[in-house]
Amino acid sequence: MNRELIVRSSSAAVDFALLKDGKLTELHKEEDKNDFAVGDILIAKVRKPVTGLNAAFVNVGYEKDAFLHYHDLGPQLATMLKFIKQVSTGKLKDYSLKNFPIEKDIDKHGVITDVIKANQSLLVQIVKEPISTKGPRISSELSLAGRYLVMVPFSDRVSVSQKIASREEKERLKRLVKSIKPKGFGVIIRTVAEGKKVAELDKDLENLMAKWSAMCKKLYKAPTPSKVLVELNRASSILRDVFNDSYTGIHVDDQILFDQIKDYVLEIAPSKESIVKLHNSSIPIFEKFGIERQIKTSFGRTATMSKGAYLIIEHTEALHVIDVNSGNRSNKGKNQEDTALEVNLLAASEIARQLRLRDMGGIIVVDFIDMVKAQHRKKLFDHLRDEMKDDRAKHKILPPSKFGLIQITRQRVRPEMNIKTTEANPNGNKGLEVEAPIVLIDKINSDLEKLLKGTKANNGISLNIHPFIAAYITKGFPSIRFKWFLEHKKRIKVQPRDAYTYLEYRFKDKDGKTIY
Repeated sequence: MNRELIVRSSSAAVDFALLKDGKLTELHKEEDKNDFAVGDILIAKVRKPVTGLNAAFVNVGYEKDAFLHYHDLGPQLATMLKFIKQVSTGKLKDYSLKNFPIEKDIDKHGVITDVIKANQSLLVQIVKEPISTKGPRISSELSLAGRYLVMVPFSDRVSVSQKIASREEKERLKRLVKSIKPKGFGVIIRTVAEGKKVAELDKDLENLMAKWSAMCKKLYKAPTPSKVLVELNRASSILRDVFNDSYTGIHVDDQILFDQIKDYVLEIAPSKESIVKLHNSSIPIFEKFGIERQIKTSFGRTATMSKGAYLIIEHTEALHVIDVNSGNRSNKGKNQEDTALEVNLLAASEIARQLRLRDMGGIIVVDFIDMVKAQHRKKLFDHLRDEMKDDRAKHKILPPSKFGLIQITRQRVRPEMNIKTTEANPNGNKGLEVEAPIVLIDKINSDLEKLLKGTKANNGISLNIHPFIAAYITKGFPSIRFKWFLEHKKRIKVQPRDAYTYLEYRFKDKDGKTIY
């Protein structure tokens, strides 16, 4: 399996596309104006604790106050408040915590007004970026993420990722980390640490300690609110979280970004440095790797799958609804139940991809095609869970209901990726938008495949279409029309029609009768 990261830079933003065997699975955008990225740590000021919500509104410098719930304060809040006070006034210059006294944990079921007060300074971390009309969601239980480890200040607990299945490996990693971790810091061992040696873990821990010390130095006389630790840029952050030995290429179209990414890869995986390549072609990088086409066909209300099946994706304020449709799909020799299972399994794979691609969060309800057999419903459920294993967002999937519905909850920490796929009408009708022309050939291919499975295909087919599109289909070698002949063993006549609009087409039989 090949995985590639494609990085496109522009003056306003940087786009990151993750490809899995050439198929787009994730799309991220980093904009210069984003001052509140997940993982950033700020020194902030409590605006107002609210007893009724058992939460506080905190001034982090955003137009809307951030929301901090009591359960997000962290058990060692008292220790952290004492630490902030001493560091910010210059009384404490040893940031290691090895000699710092640990205070008693706050009450798990306490009241927020008992532990924090208005105008109090607090270290907080962004856990959810501002979305729509809401301010950022924050936590004062800090964590510093590294390549293999996550360091948690004011804690001594060592835990291991649940995705590491081997009990022996979990025990080995725990033993190693306990032998090297500094006092006063807890550690979460990430999935990518599996099989790693103590030297690699120790180096990661040293980097995190250096980051912690640099952050603490900024606390001295720091204005409130202000950022004291910036999360890695999005490229490095994506590499840190998803990079592994299966990556075969990282392609970048900007020299500065190329140097940054190459340095980071050299640090985390020196043997993979050669896979970082600078894109110098006159062809835009997203076109070169087929990403533009995939963006046009993957976003929007309808998401097509192979052989005529498609998804309808609707968004409401409360939830997302996905409807699975088989289209004109027909399977000779298969009954309705088998066809439903085949389409549903195909849809489950595409849905797992769409959730990551659009970064959809909250409640997602999927209406699969009804299946009678319980073993088929279980097979679908297990397949969907397997397909979503690579999803880094926290999620939960409920088994199919009696109505064939599957409910998914998926954590949303950033605004949903929303890309406009319609374009201005090329015929000049103002206010009327049409599907992107880039997907026209895909639609024609799909319709042709449906027709050739039907009985009307034996009468001979001609494609009537605008002259510009006709020329595109017939030009070059091998042309699109020639590829149709090789695939279907039938000659398709392409007939230019001056009266047709750019995106209009008709399939006709040998008598000139429209059949599609």
